[in-house]
Amino acid sequence: MEQITIKEVAKLCGVGVSTVSRAINNHPDINDATKQMILDTIKKYNYVPNNSARNLKRSDSNTIAVLIKGISNPFFADMIQVFEREINRKKYTFVLQHVEEFEDEVDVAIQLEKEKRLKGIVFLGGLSSHTEEKLEQLTVPFVISTVDSTASNDIFAAVTVDDVRESDRMVDYLIGCGHKKIALLTAEREDASIGMLRLKGYRQALMRHDIPYDEGLVVWSKDGLPTYSMENGYALTKTLLESGKEFTCIYAISDSMAIGACKALFDAGKKVPEDYSVAGFDGLPLASFYEPSITTIRQPRKEMAEATIRLLFDLIKKKTVERRQIFEAELVEGKSTRRI
Repeated sequence: MEQITIKEVAKLCGVGVSTVSRAINNHPDINDATKQMILDTIKKYNYVPNNSARNLKRSDSNTIAVLIKGISNPFFADMIQVFEREINRKKYTFVLQHVEEFEDEVDVAIQLEKEKRLKGIVFLGGLSSHTEEKLEQLTVPFVISTVDSTASNDIFAAVTVDDVRESDRMVDYLIGCGHKKIALLTAEREDASIGMLRLKGYRQALMRHDIPYDEGLVVWSKDGLPTYSMENGYALTKTLLESGKEFTCIYAISDSMAIGACKALFDAGKKVPEDYSVAGFDGLPLASFYEPSITTIRQPRKEMAEATIRLLFDLIKKKTVERRQIFEAELVEGKSTRRI
């Protein structure tokens, strides 16, 4: 989609360019209703008023932006280091943009693309449910990293593990250990990203083993705490314990949440894994150094990050590439789970 100009904003609003300029610059000499109409139009069509956009023709800036959703998740730390190193090595400018959990990352990217005159974008976290029409508003190459954008049908580039399959693998392992009442600590109900995919894998494994899905064993995140944090894992586990639901194992959709769950169990006078098993997802170094070490799904973070940047630069150079690259994860048995 072409970037809208100030003249087009004026035409849509039925006013002159100078009136649009007064609205943008909060000039007092403009009717409030007209000003609001102009600002609403600007927001609707993603017009970004800034000096470079108004006064310069579009030119290459050699800037790559990494948009990160879920910055509290330490899983992303190693990947960001790889992105920065490889982008700088190619003499490009690296820009890191944090996207709040409530924000639409595509809207943020559209604005950033115009402000920074980007050459390419990496979406880290989020972005699995946007429509093709929405994503086509971006006019520069982009790669979706760490989330499987299955809705894209290979139209959009993605580097990831199969979250559904790997989550299914973890739950299958836990069932093989004798657990049938497995609680899940997951994202908010509205989440259409990692939380949704790993929940799908959880349900898929239960169904295959003829274990009924129990909504009472699924503990949803709520507003207030970062989803993939130890604090959230602690809070969700407290909620689970207070519910009185019977369970033998907790499966958290991130290692940080799993560690928070262990702390909540310890504070409640319970032992891991003697009283309850706990499993996570991601394969963070912290998970292996924690006591007890966390049983987890280890994602090849470094390899995925390198593949993401390599794919993005191939797209910038208009090379023919494999647009959807799925990496194999590894189930790592720690001391936080046991057979019953």
